[in-house]
Amino acid sequence: MLRDLWAALLYALRELGAQCRFLMLILVRSPRALLRFRLISDQIYNSGALSLVIIMLSGLFVGMVLALQGFNLLQRFGSESALGSVAALGLVKELGPVITSLLFAGRAGTALASEIGLMKATDQLSAMEMMAVDPIRRVVVPRFLGGFLVMPLLAAVFSMIGIYGSHLVGVQFRGVDAGTFWSQMRGAVELRDITEGIVKSFAFGAACSLIAVYQGYHAVPTAEGVGRATTSTVVTSAVVTLFLDYLLTAAFL
Repeated sequence: MLRDLWAALLYALRELGAQCRFLMLILVRSPRALLRFRLISDQIYNSGALSLVIIMLSGLFVGMVLALQGFNLLQRFGSESALGSVAALGLVKELGPVITSLLFAGRAGTALASEIGLMKATDQLSAMEMMAVDPIRRVVVPRFLGGFLVMPLLAAVFSMIGIYGSHLVGVQFRGVDAGTFWSQMRGAVELRDITEGIVKSFAFGAACSLIAVYQGYHAVPTAEGVGRATTSTVVTSAVVTLFLDYLLTAAFL
């Protein structure tokens, strides 16, 4: 058992080092890739615009559930008027960035990994190298930058729709005064709370995008290998997101 645990630890450290090295390659090639912004804008559309439906629906239902649970909890202490501040802080600081990252990994991350993996399995990446085209700069960097840039926008949409869902349930169904709801929210949410949510969104976007492109680029060029890379993208992104969420929350506190 100890030998297996030691081997698993060494494998995890090797993977971490390989991903850090891969990130350095991406950052080195990013300035030249920015000159072809059309490629990045296409990936922003693929990763962001095509994910809006699931982000908005999830944000609406999460906000509605948060309002129901928050109202029942606050009602025990006679503080129903604080529902707006509870919903806004919960969505902006925690639920918005975290759930958006998990949804991004399940929808856009798997698409990125499988797309790059299939390009490798069909020798498209090798063909680019034969034509003196750098596949990292042409394929990997635009997808990484697209996911990195779009994550804060998706998290902001999630939080806004979630706040609307909380307002809908709290004001229309639970009888909270609308003016009190918004005034409590404006008084509770500060600039540092919004900054925390933005920083988390950028960190999660970088982590999920890096994991997706790394798994796809290093996938075994078979159907089974692409499937494993896609599965590993979702699992690793979820674990890394929650781990980074703890670290960033502890740092801000």
